[in-house]
Amino acid sequence: MRIDTGIFSCRGKTALVAGGCGLIGAAGIAALVGSGASVIAADIDGKRGRALSEATGCDFVRLDIGSEASVRACLREAVGKAGRLDVLVNSAYPRTKDWGRELEKNAFSSWEKNVNSHLAGGFLLSRLACEEMKATGGGSVISIASIYGVVGPDFSLYSGTDMTLPAAYPAIKAGMLGYTRYLAARYGGYGVRVNAVSPGGVRNGQPASFVRRYSAKVPLKRMAAPEDVSGAIVFLASGASGYMTGQNLIVDGGLTAV
Repeated sequence: MRIDTGIFSCRGKTALVAGGCGLIGAAGIAALVGSGASVIAADIDGKRGRALSEATGCDFVRLDIGSEASVRACLREAVGKAGRLDVLVNSAYPRTKDWGRELEKNAFSSWEKNVNSHLAGGFLLSRLACEEMKATGGGSVISIASIYGVVGPDFSLYSGTDMTLPAAYPAIKAGMLGYTRYLAARYGGYGVRVNAVSPGGVRNGQPASFVRRYSAKVPLKRMAAPEDVSGAIVFLASGASGYMTGQNLIVDGGLTAV
């Protein structure tokens, strides 16, 4: 459904979505396109990126969020294609092959690599985007954080599954929230707004026992769909949130309210 008129319109805006092939990134792209934005997807997966481009009409640039050279090249290419940048969505989610290991088995090198690729990559891309927006009169940076940057996990949810919450994840997401406030204070005077969206658990093929336990804890009694998060992205990209910066919009079905 297109919503390209009214207060939530993004008509005339150019948006770069880092991690555009991911679950939340792809839903965000569809919603931004539907709201009238011109969208550039950025992802390390070129095959999926080209398929996404064909499906949604967005453009595509390659991005390895863990590489400084790739981050810089991605932003240059995106601005070169569009002529300007109005919205950045930080939804890239890089992780190592041992990402799901228990804390006690987690190597220091794994922690270091995950934090450096995810948090440091987002740090650089956000800074470069803010500088670009500063030069052109403003814009909106939206980082996809998590409720686990705000509250601790309930490990009983994972009982009987091979899942856990990797220790680096809440550290990364809490760091993103702190950096969001920092950038909001730093660039607000230039018309650049910087906010975050913190989703609760998003349904993505988890074991039925986990989905059942998690849903029971949520006042709305279900896990999120990617589209539940994309509405918040459009809101923060549009003029409807024009007086919001430095904020964390929690989209969790009420989980952190109880």
